[in-house]
Amino acid sequence: MLTLIAECSDFMGFSDFYGNSDVIHRLRDMLARNRFPHAVILAGPAGSGKYTLSLMLARAMNCLAPIFTDNLPDFCGKCSNCVRIAQAEDLETRFTEAVEAREGLRESDKKETRLFVQTHPDVLVIPPDPPQMMIKVDQVRRVIETIYFRPGEAKERVYIFADSAFMKEAANSLLKVLEEPPEFATIFLLADNPGELLPTIRSRSMICSLAALPAQEVEEYLAQHRPDWNSKQRALVARLCEGAIGRARSFDLAAYTAARAHALTILGSALRTTDHSELFKVTETYRAGAEGREKTEKLLRTLYSLLQDLTFLHSGTPELVRNTDIQADLKKFAESSDFNWISFASDRLAEVERGMRRNLLRSLSLDAFATAVERG
Repeated sequence: MLTLIAECSDFMGFSDFYGNSDVIHRLRDMLARNRFPHAVILAGPAGSGKYTLSLMLARAMNCLAPIFTDNLPDFCGKCSNCVRIAQAEDLETRFTEAVEAREGLRESDKKETRLFVQTHPDVLVIPPDPPQMMIKVDQVRRVIETIYFRPGEAKERVYIFADSAFMKEAANSLLKVLEEPPEFATIFLLADNPGELLPTIRSRSMICSLAALPAQEVEEYLAQHRPDWNSKQRALVARLCEGAIGRARSFDLAAYTAARAHALTILGSALRTTDHSELFKVTETYRAGAEGREKTEKLLRTLYSLLQDLTFLHSGTPELVRNTDIQADLKKFAESSDFNWISFASDRLAEVERGMRRNLLRSLSLDAFATAVERG
């Protein structure tokens, strides 16, 4: 089992959580009345603040010097419990460091080692385990081994499953815990789509959904926090992030623009030309390895975004188009495509995703996608 200890970050209380004030109020009210459920599914799009909120609640449960506003609990951010729990806030960095630490182990140990992020002895974060990027049974077994012991330094044991992609055996094992949970433990399940979880898991948990924010609100937020972007860039990012503040705040606009240029080349090759020379120049840059995987995932997400925009144009709802700065190009693509082609292209794109999980050559997979959806 691999656990990572991290550095601390700046304090942020419930009042700093942007949006979904009704949900936050309801959760804090349950804490105040000691009626907080043993298992909570925090649902919402990526970047909506699910992980941030789960850590806030973990601190509120275990703060040694809690503060109250309007009779609702908040955390001080300064006590030893708050500080140590906050050290897990940058999950992406902590996860990367944990993966690198596992890579440094002997080959025989790597296979038996699972990833965790733990900066407080009573708060455990369970991220999806690579290469499958799913929650594995050994990770759930770690939860089972510890959850029935009373917390040593906190008031409440907290377990945060950072993804809803469970292997079947892992999901069944978790179900056993949810059937007979200890009174001093809380489990958070973070899910973009709670439907990915077993119905029996959903039925034993309370579901709290974080709604997407209007694009205008996201633009206003970015005007304060990303002054380096102009108004058109902020408008574009607000639409691309689909109301998720976390995604908007950390959005890499340069990387997205680069991925979109490649995506447009691939779609252009499929829809408007039989000359694949530019296509091959693009696809041959998608190599193996972790860096290549991340680059390919960004490309696939961008392709899905463009296909969805084409769907909006075909359905007569251009106001829903997200890539507003290239709407003229999208209209030209729309003229060369139809709903059947978009559906077929989406299915073939899903095949590329499945091929990535089987470690197929990425450049060849992308070439095969472009030629498979080529219009005759």
